[in-house]
Amino acid sequence: MKIEILDTTLRDGSQGERISFSVRDKIAITEALDELGVAWIEAGNPGSNPKDLEFFRLASSLKLRHAKLCAFGSTRKKGITPEKDGQLKSLLAAGTEAVVIFGKSWDLHVTEVLRAGLDENIAMIAETVAFLRERGRTVIFDAEHFFDGWKANPAYALSTLKAAAGAGAGCIVLCDTNGGSFPDCVARGSAAAKKALAHLASPSGRGASAKGTGIRIGIHAHNDAGMACANTVTAVEAGCTHVQGTLVGFGERCGNTALAALIPSIEIKLKKTCLPPGKLARLTELTWKVAEAANVAVPDNMPYVGHQAFVHKAGMHADGILKVSRSFEHIEPALVGNSRHFPVSETGGRSAIAERVRKIDPSVTRDHPLTVLLSEKVKELEAAGWQFEGADASFELLVRRLIAESQAKSSAGAKAAYKPLFKILAYRVVSEHPTGSSIACSHAWVKVLVDGRDEIAAAEGNGPVHALDGALRRALVHFYAELKQVRLLDYKVRVIDGNEATAAKVRVLIESTDGLRSWSTVGVSDDIIDASRAALVDSIEYKLIIDNEAGGTGGKTA
Repeated sequence: MKIEILDTTLRDGSQGERISFSVRDKIAITEALDELGVAWIEAGNPGSNPKDLEFFRLASSLKLRHAKLCAFGSTRKKGITPEKDGQLKSLLAAGTEAVVIFGKSWDLHVTEVLRAGLDENIAMIAETVAFLRERGRTVIFDAEHFFDGWKANPAYALSTLKAAAGAGAGCIVLCDTNGGSFPDCVARGSAAAKKALAHLASPSGRGASAKGTGIRIGIHAHNDAGMACANTVTAVEAGCTHVQGTLVGFGERCGNTALAALIPSIEIKLKKTCLPPGKLARLTELTWKVAEAANVAVPDNMPYVGHQAFVHKAGMHADGILKVSRSFEHIEPALVGNSRHFPVSETGGRSAIAERVRKIDPSVTRDHPLTVLLSEKVKELEAAGWQFEGADASFELLVRRLIAESQAKSSAGAKAAYKPLFKILAYRVVSEHPTGSSIACSHAWVKVLVDGRDEIAAAEGNGPVHALDGALRRALVHFYAELKQVRLLDYKVRVIDGNEATAAKVRVLIESTDGLRSWSTVGVSDDIIDASRAALVDSIEYKLIIDNEAGGTGGKTA
């Protein structure tokens, strides 16, 4: 049976600290999740705030191909009938095919938090589910705090599931709401729930098993003990066929099951289908798309889709991967739309360096003289404070410069890999801090040479590096118009040897973008401005060379 995925990024994910979605963000995330092919998107509580209400109004016109929207809410309030509950009315007004209803399954919550009788809670669950089913909605029942409730009072916890199932719920979801359960508890609790519901026939329709085959059982795990993915896999192995989580993993407190880290394990390792054919290969791309809309970063070490998921830094690992990929990788990166990467460092080894160089010159091998030279050069430079692991563009320029040097000595070799496109003849940076003024100002002056023509430009900035960057690009834009699109994304300074105090050598890392791609460069010097200059020059040269090779403008203006 297919594992049904419900993504709750827009509901549970929005409860994460510093997460705030605009209606436009929610629409973008909905479209990305539909593109991935999840079955359900839990889009929010229309009765809780005007933003969710507006989203449901706009979302009704979306042409979703794979996913169905769910509205989310609670069982009726105690002491009233469902017909008089305003929240239930708002769930119906949302117009979604399915409604996710949460109800208490831990007796502690019933008596101490809800302050209701145990029988009253059972009635609240059954009446709410029946009310929604009678009005044509598929009901997914979230048994809140199920595993804590099952440990405390198993008979009562199971009775809440039976009440929801008996009233017509198509799916019963076992929730580890506090996120503190371990896989052994989840396995036993899931088995108990499956046994308790086995004799009940499920209503037909989305979110339910075929009639007569039993209720679909689901899992909703939080990550407070770092067990969310493990608990979800355990529940699936125990028979759960409905899985809830958030794609990137953010959510209340420590977050929810990270679906991007879970779906490949279910599909590739457990051999169970979660997504439509071909969608798994887009997982990395769409996870990053959702993260961007949410204004969060995908953790670099996130399984399957993170930047570091298939990074091989150790020389022995890189050598092994290039010979037999499965020797140091549990799956092929392309299965999830990711790619392997060999960061260059003094510990990386020649195999990793050769693999990187082959992107420029395919003839290079592990034992090629250029590889040997580069290996020694990298060790020499890293001993002097340089670091290419986070500066791929600077390493590529180093490769191109060494190839150019070897070509200068011999006519053999690859097509010209490097030609300096400009030269800084002189530059000056001045920072002013007028007495009695809180405003500081920096000025930079640069003179560049391009094909025998020189250009002088000046700029003002919030600091010396900002001013230098502005002056350099202002001078060069006369020759290279494409530099108008380049801007700095990040700027980091690292003191290499703190024992030298203010005379210490510094390493500057710069990340730049042209709006389509980003790249990182490095500079090292005793002078922070000169280190910044080196990184800036590499950043601009890399942009011009790559544009030229890609067939872009990459050349001088008239």
